[in-house]
Amino acid sequence: MPPDDDRVPAATASAARPPDGAGGEGHDTEAASFDDWLRTPLGARVMACEQTRFEAALADLFGFYALQMGCAAWPLLAASRITHRFTMGWETRASLIAEPDQLPFTENQFDLVVMPHVLEFQPLPHEVLRETFRVLRPEGHLLLSAFNPYSPFGLKRALGRDRSPPWGGEFMSLAQVKDWLTLLGFDVRAGYIDAYALPAANERTLRRFAWVERMGERWWPFAGGVYVLHAVKRVAGVRLLRPDWARAPRRRRAASTVPTRGIGRIGPRS
Repeated sequence: MPPDDDRVPAATASAARPPDGAGGEGHDTEAASFDDWLRTPLGARVMACEQTRFEAALADLFGFYALQMGCAAWPLLAASRITHRFTMGWETRASLIAEPDQLPFTENQFDLVVMPHVLEFQPLPHEVLRETFRVLRPEGHLLLSAFNPYSPFGLKRALGRDRSPPWGGEFMSLAQVKDWLTLLGFDVRAGYIDAYALPAANERTLRRFAWVERMGERWWPFAGGVYVLHAVKRVAGVRLLRPDWARAPRRRRAASTVPTRGIGRIGPRS
């Protein structure tokens, strides 16, 4: 498969911009899909926060193959140094079309998988994580994001009547997703909570309550709208061998404790 470099131009966190038409003025009309919601003012703010987190983690990750699952309109792998990058979707335009719980890839194929807001909209989120574990190579990295149910976003979903994306998804807690990752064999390396903006309908309201977003990380850090997790695939039974130079002092210590029983005194008899 050819790399997806032609549709992911180079970008940095400071220069990250939403797709054309995202984040403009006006009201948040009902979105037909999650990608449509990402073009609204609130969706663009949320994804900009997540892109900053993703790109900070991507700076230290290397390899040959990387896969982005979902949010095909946002080139989240643009800042990655991995050689071959692919974008996969299931309801939107992407270079690859497949179901997240039935990935058409062999085992241990990818060095990195980026999964923005996939679990909330899948009937079998645990199977999605299991498939992701399968296609990742040992010590491969997973970056995922999801909506936080214990936040104003979760409150809007629970009390509101709007069931258009993303409010029709199943918001899972940070603790639940971490437990799933641990049971599958992932080692959760880092976690972040972000996007403290109120789930307002338009840009004017978002600007009016910008102080909530600025103060959120200090006063209510647990109530961010989204969370981002960085996990590493661990394989049981793999033992790392130390090089010879690291084992040499142990051999020298063993040689210095050889018993001397049976060795007589050398010299003239008295």
